[in-house]
Amino acid sequence: MRVARCIAYATLIAVAGCQSNHSSLTAAGPQAKKIEWLYWVIFWISLIVFVLLIAFFAGGVAKSGIDEAEMAPVLPQDEERDRPAKGAVSIAIAITVVTLFVVLVLSIVTGKSAAGLTSKNPITIEVIGHQWWWEARYPSPQADLTAVTANEIHLPVGKPITILTASRDVIHSFWAPNLHGKRDLIPGYTTAIWIQADRPAVYRAQCAEFCGKQHAHMALDVVAETEAQFERWLDAQRKPAAEPANESEARGRDAFMRRQCVLCHSIRGTLARGLVGPDLTHLASRGKLAAGTLPNTRGHLGGWIMNSQEIKPGNLMPPNLMTSDELQSLLTYLEILK
Repeated sequence: MRVARCIAYATLIAVAGCQSNHSSLTAAGPQAKKIEWLYWVIFWISLIVFVLLIAFFAGGVAKSGIDEAEMAPVLPQDEERDRPAKGAVSIAIAITVVTLFVVLVLSIVTGKSAAGLTSKNPITIEVIGHQWWWEARYPSPQADLTAVTANEIHLPVGKPITILTASRDVIHSFWAPNLHGKRDLIPGYTTAIWIQADRPAVYRAQCAEFCGKQHAHMALDVVAETEAQFERWLDAQRKPAAEPANESEARGRDAFMRRQCVLCHSIRGTLARGLVGPDLTHLASRGKLAAGTLPNTRGHLGGWIMNSQEIKPGNLMPPNLMTSDELQSLLTYLEILK
């Protein structure tokens, strides 16, 4: 009964993992499908080798039994008797070498194929790693139309996208397993990869290279949507921040400008020009806070503002001591930044 229950739990966990939007086994793009195919090839080869080895050792155990004759010195006639076994070992070694060579060739071919996606007029997204959050930029020849967001990128379904990666501090790694393999971000270097999403969903990307204390809390949402939805989102992101519509929102903006927030964060359309933390121009439109650590709700945002070190120790944002009225006004202002 206990064994059956364990098997049932293991099956549920496996099924849940297969349905995840952070899994290389649920490919949602052409590159990820090639990587998934290679994974299954290696998996089945490994499984066959495992089964054969277990069968071989099980057969040996079944026939085992040491007697005094077997402990005697090896005679020439014994070597003759063991010659078939030596031949079998030689064949096994040859098969192993050939199999490893085939896997090597398949890996190289798959890697080149996954890098071969192109487009005459691709959408370009700059993804920049920081400790411990992601900056995303949608560059435009017209500077004031460049959209900047954080910990979230949007892309249209079925369109090849160029991702330009860079790091501002230590080595990070951009990994959206449903869409592609991981790409390391080396300080001082810019690299490029192609990705494409074939179906609408919100996919989770993650830093896949240990980058410090909060490495595990450095996630990014990849929102794949229709082209019309993407264009509406991008148009909204290019606009400056919304103006306060009432006294409470105005007090909140004043509180933001008086506090140390303005030294680290930017809000386009205001005097806030900080470059240390994420751009907050359209903060309220994002689904998560603190690089996927919290849902973007008023309560979580308030807790993050007051003392982010309790939530994500080691991040660069210091505590902000303010009165309850001041905090509520600030939250009211930040909620209009959509």
